[in-house]
Amino acid sequence: MTRTDAITVYYDGLCPLCRKEVAFYRHLDRRGRLAWLDVAPADAELGDAPLCRADALARLHARLPDGRMVSGAAAFLTIWSAIPVLTPLSWLRLLPGMPWLLERGYRGFLKIRPWLTGRRPDADDTVCGRL
Repeated sequence: MTRTDAITVYYDGLCPLCRKEVAFYRHLDRRGRLAWLDVAPADAELGDAPLCRADALARLHARLPDGRMVSGAAAFLTIWSAIPVLTPLSWLRLLPGMPWLLERGYRGFLKIRPWLTGRRPDADDTVCGRL
C-alpha cells in the first residue's frame, strides 16, 4: 500500500494468532486505512520506522500517518479507530483507567503468547542492534 494517510501496522506473520487477527482486520478494513507489514522475515524492511525487527516482533506496533509510533494496547485502539465497525471499541480510551487496564491485559497476553501459539523467537529475533 502506498497511501501516505494509511496507518502502518507491524506484526509477526509467523504467529498464528497474529495472522488470524490481521486477516480479520483486513476483511473489515474496506476503506484501506491500514497497511500491514509482516516483520517476521529476517530480511523484513522496516523503512524509516524508529524500531528494530526484534522490538517489532515483541509486540504490536502501528505508525500513524504523521510518523508517530504507538504500540501494545494503544496500537489496537488505533486499529479499532480506523475501522468504522470497530470504532466503538476505540472509545474505551475515553474511560478513566481503561487504556492502562488494556495495556496490562496485553502485557499479560504477551507472557503466554509463546505457549498459545508455539511461536518462540529465534535468538536473532530477541536483540536489537543498540550500542
